[in-house]
Amino acid sequence: MFTTHRVLGDRTNTTPIASWPLRPESLSASRARRLVAGQLSDWGLESLTATVRLLVSETVTNAVRHAPGPIRLSLYRYPIALRCEVEDASPRAPHHSPARDEAENGRGLELLDALTDSWGSDPTRDGKIVWFELSLRGTIPAE
Repeated sequence: MFTTHRVLGDRTNTTPIASWPLRPESLSASRARRLVAGQLSDWGLESLTATVRLLVSETVTNAVRHAPGPIRLSLYRYPIALRCEVEDASPRAPHHSPARDEAENGRGLELLDALTDSWGSDPTRDGKIVWFELSLRGTIPAE
């Protein structure tokens, strides 16, 4: 893991970042859940832990299932939002496919729609980043 601060554009505030490489294996989802829970605790954002763990589990599982190669999980703590990114080596953007009632999977994007303030997918040189954001308004005291 590395933690750093980023200055975005001409903003004067810095953004705490935590980022971890993950292996393309099924155990990565549980590792990702542990990593984000620890980081959210370090940042004083425990109230978001259950939601972020669920969404990270879904996005990392999708990367493991549908993309070859390495995965990177990153969290960005902005003053008004938490952003999570899962980067993988597949250029294919996520797409909705309706899950039948008895299906055991296929609801990850529905969860992103329901639980986030925004989410999306951006192409990279080597694949894509699937990201989501949650508002921090009302979550932590103003700094």
